[in-house]
Amino acid sequence: MPPRPKPGSKSDRDVLRTELLAIGAPLTTIAAEMRARFGCRPREAWRHAHGWTLQEAADRFNNVVGAAGPATDASLLGKWERWPASTGRRVTLPALTVLAELYGASLDDLLDLEDRRALPESDLRLLRHQAPGDPDVAAPAPVPPPPDVPLTGTELIRTAADESAEWLQWAEVANCGPVSVEQYAADARGFAADYLMAEDPLLIFGKTRASLVRVWELLYGHQNLEQRQKLFTTAGYLAAMMAWMTSDLGHKRQAETHARAAMVAAEMAADPGLHAWVAATRSKLAFWDGQFRAAIQHAEHGTVFQASGTVTVLLHCQAADAWAEVGARSQAKAALGRAEDAAALDLSSVIHDEVAGLFSCPAGRLANYGAAVHLRAGSPSQALAYADCGLAALQRQAVRPLGTVAQLHITRAGAHLLADEPDGILEALSPVLALPAEHRTAPVRQRLRDLARDAAGSPMGDSATGRRLQDVVETAVREAALALSLSAPTDGWISDHD
Repeated sequence: MPPRPKPGSKSDRDVLRTELLAIGAPLTTIAAEMRARFGCRPREAWRHAHGWTLQEAADRFNNVVGAAGPATDASLLGKWERWPASTGRRVTLPALTVLAELYGASLDDLLDLEDRRALPESDLRLLRHQAPGDPDVAAPAPVPPPPDVPLTGTELIRTAADESAEWLQWAEVANCGPVSVEQYAADARGFAADYLMAEDPLLIFGKTRASLVRVWELLYGHQNLEQRQKLFTTAGYLAAMMAWMTSDLGHKRQAETHARAAMVAAEMAADPGLHAWVAATRSKLAFWDGQFRAAIQHAEHGTVFQASGTVTVLLHCQAADAWAEVGARSQAKAALGRAEDAAALDLSSVIHDEVAGLFSCPAGRLANYGAAVHLRAGSPSQALAYADCGLAALQRQAVRPLGTVAQLHITRAGAHLLADEPDGILEALSPVLALPAEHRTAPVRQRLRDLARDAAGSPMGDSATGRRLQDVVETAVREAALALSLSAPTDGWISDHD
């Protein structure tokens, strides 16, 4: 027999899994690649496809079976994976059934030829469905077939009670526990923060997708009502995040699918905060699709939920942005005023945002919207004041969204252009040009183009400064497009999280 491939390090497996998730590969493909590249046994390959350690998989196994089931630990699970090697231990069919449910696999997926050669004939018969069904390997919540002879009297009453007891045993076994529920919520919070400063946005996209798929898989099973509601909340935030990222990658239709999934999750969770953030997400999608009236409607609808935290601030900001885009200056300034009033109600409200990061609107983000609104309204001094306040606020933040910083600097350059101060334009742009090319996202590139277009139509258009600005913008946009390697017709990265 030829030697097996080297098993590979955890980082090797993580890189492989992330690459496959990013291109939409199903878990079956990921497990097959784990086996082919690293020589994993089938059960180990499926665990690695999920990215779980032995202990994490054992904990999830125990959550599925509950107190009445066959408990396991990392050591035993490792032995099941190594079997039929001498250092392993034979996995029973009931345990194999739980593993299949846990991994989203079939029994056949978890067995190879070596396993089948070592299995007893009785197990092989069950796998070939040549013996009557074994209750230990039957699907959850089994319903006994109707008897050939109608039951009567005491037998009927006793059988009915047995059926309820059987259902009760199934109903009390949840496929996840409170620790797992909290872990997925913590993962969502981490992704929302990481995305704002991601050096590799696609890596965060892949991780978010993998987490969302796991939560959906859990929701196909059952949990107690409180845990199920929390899972729907987490699923909703993850789906909204996927909508945001997918739109950023230039795929509008797919982004809308994620947004609809987030909306249904919000309904199932009955969570007003999630409802409001989903409305903000839909407003964002409509805005970058050029549907400014729809963006306003979604933003205004989101305020109906009266959610805590900073989502109301963002919703008013989004309405102001869309009003400004259609030239309705008075409505834009009124909406911006409502955003500032909402922020002033509780200056510390950012700590109440359930997820935060992408799903928060601190002072720097508010100022970015305010600066843009005043610039479009033809008020360069006010635009500069807002931009400077926003940059100062972002300096104080632990998480600094680099794209928002870039947009504020571009707004400062636009204010200098509007005030006929050409010397200040390139100086204001220097921090943007110093950013790594991959952080010049689509809104950054679009705002650079808008600035260059406005400069070309101004009195300074044919000046040395005007020509220099055109060259600088063209180079910055080209470098960014190459760095991001995006070719979507919408210019790829549609938003910098705003």
